[in-house]
Amino acid sequence: MTQKQTALVALLWLSLLSSLHTFAQQKLLTMEDTFRNPSLLPANLRQLTWVPGTNDYSYVNDKNDQLLRGSARESARPILTSAEVSTALTKIGGANLTGLNGLEWLNSNELVLNQRGNLFRYNLQTKTGQLWYKLDAAAENVDFAPNHQRAAFTKAQNLFISQPGAENKQITQETNPVIVNGQAAHRSEFGITKGTFWSPSGNNLAYYRMDQTMVTDYPLVDVSQVPAKLNNIKYPMAGGKSHHVTVGVYHVASGKTVFLKTGEPAEQYLTNLTWSPDEKFLYLAVVNRAQNHMRLNQYDAVTGAFVKTLFEEQNDKWVEPEHPMYFVPGKPDQFVWMSERDGFDHLYLYHTSGQLIRQLTKGEWVVTDVVGFDKTGREVYYTGTAESPLARHFYAAELSTARTGRLTQGSGVHNISFSSTGQYFIDNYSSPVTPRTIRILDTDAGKVARTLLVAPNPLQDYSLGETTLFPIKAEDGTTDLYCRMITPPNFDEKKKYPVVVYVYGGPHAQMVNNSWLGGSNLWMQLMAQKGYIVFTLDNRGSTDRGRAFEQAIFRQAGVAEVSDQMKGVDYLKSLPYVDANRLGVHGWSYGGFMTTSLMLKQPGIFKVGVAGGPVIDWRLYEIMYTERYMDTPQENPQGYEQANLLNHVKNLKGKLLMIHGTVDDVVVWQHSQAFLKKAVDEGVLLDYFVYPGHPHNVGGKDRVHLYRKVTEYFDEHLK
Repeated sequence: MTQKQTALVALLWLSLLSSLHTFAQQKLLTMEDTFRNPSLLPANLRQLTWVPGTNDYSYVNDKNDQLLRGSARESARPILTSAEVSTALTKIGGANLTGLNGLEWLNSNELVLNQRGNLFRYNLQTKTGQLWYKLDAAAENVDFAPNHQRAAFTKAQNLFISQPGAENKQITQETNPVIVNGQAAHRSEFGITKGTFWSPSGNNLAYYRMDQTMVTDYPLVDVSQVPAKLNNIKYPMAGGKSHHVTVGVYHVASGKTVFLKTGEPAEQYLTNLTWSPDEKFLYLAVVNRAQNHMRLNQYDAVTGAFVKTLFEEQNDKWVEPEHPMYFVPGKPDQFVWMSERDGFDHLYLYHTSGQLIRQLTKGEWVVTDVVGFDKTGREVYYTGTAESPLARHFYAAELSTARTGRLTQGSGVHNISFSSTGQYFIDNYSSPVTPRTIRILDTDAGKVARTLLVAPNPLQDYSLGETTLFPIKAEDGTTDLYCRMITPPNFDEKKKYPVVVYVYGGPHAQMVNNSWLGGSNLWMQLMAQKGYIVFTLDNRGSTDRGRAFEQAIFRQAGVAEVSDQMKGVDYLKSLPYVDANRLGVHGWSYGGFMTTSLMLKQPGIFKVGVAGGPVIDWRLYEIMYTERYMDTPQENPQGYEQANLLNHVKNLKGKLLMIHGTVDDVVVWQHSQAFLKKAVDEGVLLDYFVYPGHPHNVGGKDRVHLYRKVTEYFDEHLK
């Protein structure tokens, strides 16, 4: 072959490779991809955790069925397979493992596994297993003591304790199924995620007892049986009777239970439960039903007696304590408290006498979480938004001086896991262009000690549009409202595109951030591939922007939120490539309320709306959430009337599809059924779809069906 021929062949190969590369990048997402294709999610290290008492970490490699262990100084190496654990467990009556799911470290050399109510421990050195103690095959809400020497669990409405060498002990004897022990109370508001709280040594157990006898029954119907079966739940609606919660303290040694004397009124909220390091006291944040007054109270753990109120917090709108006390290591009389009292969530150092020692963080940004302390109790570590409301970084604050410093680098969202020694932390990080990077950093130096994973772009072969994040101004001309816009692939500014506005808009959520893909999901990317611009704006009322931003919705749900979303619409209309006659809106839950509000309160602006699980009438929503933002219907009748979307049904223009799960126990089905009935009464046409047997979120394989339905509705009426 001549030199000229060789060059020609090489040129042809390059051309072919370029064509193949271009073709590869033209792959399109399917609906199954968007919800059920894990290969399109950024790579991760499954079950990544620190090994107790060490600077070692471990994670599971599913491909090789191995548990790997490494450190900041040494690369991870295989230490265990599921076959090895299965061999050990089957010898003592356990079952074979299909994978390494559910293994937890007990100490630096032993792992524990809960297998159908049997708790096994496995020794890495001897490769032997031991049946440690039995729970119950029907055990729920399993909560291990800090040293794993005991476990609490619930069956039905009662609470049990299991420990090695002893029969399971039932510590509550409740016969009424609506008086519940050991489960999360107050419908998991106020940061409550569970109902049992072990003392530091595991010698005592505090737990919630929730009496719901006074709460109205609410009917859910199971249509999977013949005939259909009625299932009543207790659902406390705004302005109605609330459940009564008390805190019991079970002392393992004596077998006796005392209840904290939290006093009257019975309709109050008990949260942020914290044990003192010496286990002599329990602390509770006691919030009144109006949620505008909090007392941090101390109780005697032996007698249950009230000791004192350390301090109080009040606000004319609401207070919302969501974090426990964080006791300083080596200083059992000092703790860190998170509060929004100065307008932003910040950290305060207190003495257990109730004396404020100093404010540790301040500024027009928020602390999002307390991660831990160094071993000496010199510094507290936390995550926050000091760099940007869209970012999450890791910081240290000196307790003695309140001097702070940032420990993570690179713009984006950092999720932190602290080693038990405090010497290192794992930084699991992403940004709009970084799928995932996992690194170990030295806490003191803030330097990278080891990189564990740099995830490749799982979407590199797909044709994606451009995602941009930016702020626009609210009506006051000063408040930033952060937006995300995804434009179609091969975007042409000379064309006119339809827009789908995806909205949530409610408290405790932020849709736009500096994480992978700007916080968007693959369905939004699919819609961009189909030729839509997809737009999202975080309005006032959403989270992590400070008290004034969040409290703009007080007593008038749907007013500030709609106003801010309309600023987003104004921005969209200003763009030459947006077809203002083809705007659509979609959201679920609070987003369903917002979607319906925008369709009715701004008639004619949106051509199409799809509202899922929508709140329609706030009188039908739960007490704890609704009364925080709206007060009671009796106190705020005008606000409830204005927010009640039944009063605006006649305004509907355009196409509206409403979707609901038939056994929704969060936003009950009555909301959208009432809307449907009012639409019939008023002669208003809309489309309606239900998911039989589904609760508030349509999950599993049916989620693909749901978003096929949503997408086809936009394709039919908006494209």
